[in-house]
Amino acid sequence: MGIQAWLLQQLTQFFGLQSLLHVISTGDYRSLLTVGGLGGMLAPLIPLLMVFELLRSIALRKFKREDYQVPLLTLVLNRFIGNFISIAMIGFCIGLFQRFAPFQVGLSWYGLPYGYVVWELSHFVYHFLAHKVRLLWCLHATHHAPVAMNLSVNYAHIFLEGAYADFVRTSICMLLGVSPPLLVLIMIIDMFWGQFIHLGEHVLRDGRLGVLRRVILTPSHHRVHHARNVLYMDTNFCNLLNLWDRAFGTYMEQRDDIVIEYGITREIKPNNLLDAQLGEFYLLAVDVWKAPGLRNKLLYLLMPPGWSHDGNHHTAKLAKLALLQTGSGQSDAAGPAVAAAPTTSPGSEAAPAT
Repeated sequence: MGIQAWLLQQLTQFFGLQSLLHVISTGDYRSLLTVGGLGGMLAPLIPLLMVFELLRSIALRKFKREDYQVPLLTLVLNRFIGNFISIAMIGFCIGLFQRFAPFQVGLSWYGLPYGYVVWELSHFVYHFLAHKVRLLWCLHATHHAPVAMNLSVNYAHIFLEGAYADFVRTSICMLLGVSPPLLVLIMIIDMFWGQFIHLGEHVLRDGRLGVLRRVILTPSHHRVHHARNVLYMDTNFCNLLNLWDRAFGTYMEQRDDIVIEYGITREIKPNNLLDAQLGEFYLLAVDVWKAPGLRNKLLYLLMPPGWSHDGNHHTAKLAKLALLQTGSGQSDAAGPAVAAAPTTSPGSEAAPAT
């Protein structure tokens, strides 16, 4: 394969055009009515919207290379390994757990709402634990590392996170009776919406989406989730329906008096892919190595980011409590409790995205 043919293939895959090109070449337009056809129609929308978002930021003279560099470099790194591992994990979980479901719900008028409520529960569990268990936060922190919100943030994931997320979500869905065909349909819808809510302010300044915000998670909600402002930490873990965030008390609306600052609360070396991917693992390894006793070493893996064996904790929960006790809703980027922690402190806390 020549260089030009290879580049064309990569562009076709990046923009998700394979399915549509196949339909056009074969003339099988009826296939667009299938679950796979739906996925094929949705696939190009987010990459094309990201290009529009990027070009608009250039036209408005607000483009910053650092806003896109780490996410897109991560995309290149994950392109092959991450996709293969995720597909393998989904298949493994279906084969292992589907047999234990007390019933099966398939593609039907009642199946989709039931399946989606279950899926959102599974996504909430995966996402909540990714913020509350430090080892899992190390997998998720890459997604929170970008200091601006735009569609390229969708690609900022360390490749191992997909395997963890798919294990939790697929296992819960299988055990609660969501059939594999229904799961595939839900994943297609959820993938599109999960990418769309990363749309930045250059394209959608007010991401609240009117009355829809009362039922679904909007770009505004997800901007709150990605913020490192203390008041916004560890909120809005769902992806489409805000049902479970409301149920578990993690729902948060965007406030007009707080200017969102994105990123994590420790300083990351500018445009450094290695630090964005592995920096949290390094800090965790240092803390585990220095911790006295096996119990403390294990606790560093399992406790929230910011936990310390000496009681000098800098967790998001404590930072938020300290802020609320002062009666302040200020827009400080990190807030007093977290900002006081040095960047090499045990479990340097990183604020809350997907």
